[in-house]
Amino acid sequence: MARQKSAQPSIADVAKLAGVSLGTVSNVLNSPDRVKEETARRVHRAIEGLGFVRNDAARQLKAGKSSAIGLVVLDSTNPFFAELSRGAEDSAIESGFQVLIGNSDHDKSREASHLRIFQEQRLSGVLLSPIENASLEIQSLRDVGTHVVIVDQKALPDLCCSVSVDDIAGGEMAVQHLIEQGKKRIAFVGGSLDIVQVADRLQGANLAKLKAGGSVELEAYRAQNQDVISGRMIGRQIISLPEIERPDGVFAANDLLAVGLMQAFVLDNRIRVPQDIAIIGYDDIDFAEAAVVPLSSIKQPAKLLGSTALGLLIDEIENGNTHKHQQITFQPELIVRASTKGSDN
Repeated sequence: MARQKSAQPSIADVAKLAGVSLGTVSNVLNSPDRVKEETARRVHRAIEGLGFVRNDAARQLKAGKSSAIGLVVLDSTNPFFAELSRGAEDSAIESGFQVLIGNSDHDKSREASHLRIFQEQRLSGVLLSPIENASLEIQSLRDVGTHVVIVDQKALPDLCCSVSVDDIAGGEMAVQHLIEQGKKRIAFVGGSLDIVQVADRLQGANLAKLKAGGSVELEAYRAQNQDVISGRMIGRQIISLPEIERPDGVFAANDLLAVGLMQAFVLDNRIRVPQDIAIIGYDDIDFAEAAVVPLSSIKQPAKLLGSTALGLLIDEIENGNTHKHQQITFQPELIVRASTKGSDN
């Protein structure tokens, strides 16, 4: 006969063991300054002895508020989003909140699932890095009192706050740098243009091409995903072209793609970077500098994005009546390394 699992100890069990009222146990948990020190010690001994765990979810739901904040990112394996998440989490802890992280994996249905769960849990707020326009989902969250801040993308001013980087300027900066290195046949490598950040970076790349006055070619390559493996696949596709048709410069929509491209060029086929093909990425993740050829990149302040977004969210949670939506946009920074400007380039 299977052994029946024992029930979790309740607050009533704690009160009985400690020889106090339910109200006293509640005060020890929620208002300890109202309880005598010896009584509080007795209650804590009972809690420890029974293995009692308070049901914060139920308590917060009854109070109509939660100490948890949701964060949905496009790809939690991307070091950029890991750093962004860390910035948000550090700031949340300082404000007495916890962050629950969901990864959409560039999947709209998965994104919707995370948001639905956060809505059902009545979280105090949500930070969202959306795949594409998420106005309906945001409004649905706000209708049940869940505040929302968009991260790494702009939002409509009357909808919610947002914190982003000027990706159009970043894309233009990347291609302009390649042009300044004498590159004439430039490839843009990115994922789906449904991802706003990818579309904006390509738009910036095209602006740099137009300003070059027809002396530069720009061709876009669609990567299956925004990761190293997809970059390697596009790299092999580029290598298969006749040498005269190959690009002499590549702008990758993020650093993971750029690292995959570099692996295909340098490790698999002995193409020199940057002499044969220069590569610049985007994000300036930690190991960009440690790549087989140190990677030039467009730097985004990932941790600052997360902490700034969290600050806006906390302000709206705590000052809803006086809070005003803000759209904060940081400027990207060009970081030049050997992948675009080698010693004999």
